Amino acid sequence: MTKILFVCHGNICRSPMAEFVMRALAEEAGAAGEFEIASAATSAEEIGNPVYPPARRKLEEHGIDCTGKRARRLTQGDFDRYDLLVGMDRENLRNMIRMCGGKQEKISRLLDYTDTPGDVADPWYTGDFDQTWTDVERGCRGLLAWLRLEKKIQQKDF
Repeated sequence: MTKILFVCHGNICRSPMAEFVMRALAEEAGAAGEFEIASAATSAEEIGNPVYPPARRKLEEHGIDCTGKRARRLTQGDFDRYDLLVGMDRENLRNMIRMCGGKQEKISRLLDYTDTPGDVADPWYTGDFDQTWTDVERGCRGLLAWLRLEKKIQQKDF
């Protein structure tokens, strides 16, 4: 089983979108049982809050339910628990590395699994949830393809 933790600043927009998109893609591929997928924040600002309404609506537009998701904060123990910690931008990576005691070998950015590496813009500031959806879906598809190439999941048609 591959354990993936998606991380952003508040765990109410980008990282829960990635968590639920990745779950949906894994299920669509018949590989849901091969993953444990979750998300967390680098800040404490939104702890306990649900997915931000525009992010929730964007997921719903694509038939994805995120009911019950509440923001939680990344812990140092998450580094040991998860196989991959996937941040949304460079600032997340810096904070993730710091919060994990300087360890970084399991830490990456979501769009680094695509042919156009970079940051997933924070829709809290941009207001562009369509672009965030596009980036998150593309990144999750790229991550799933990478895991397949690395043979961390069974070979299936994606």
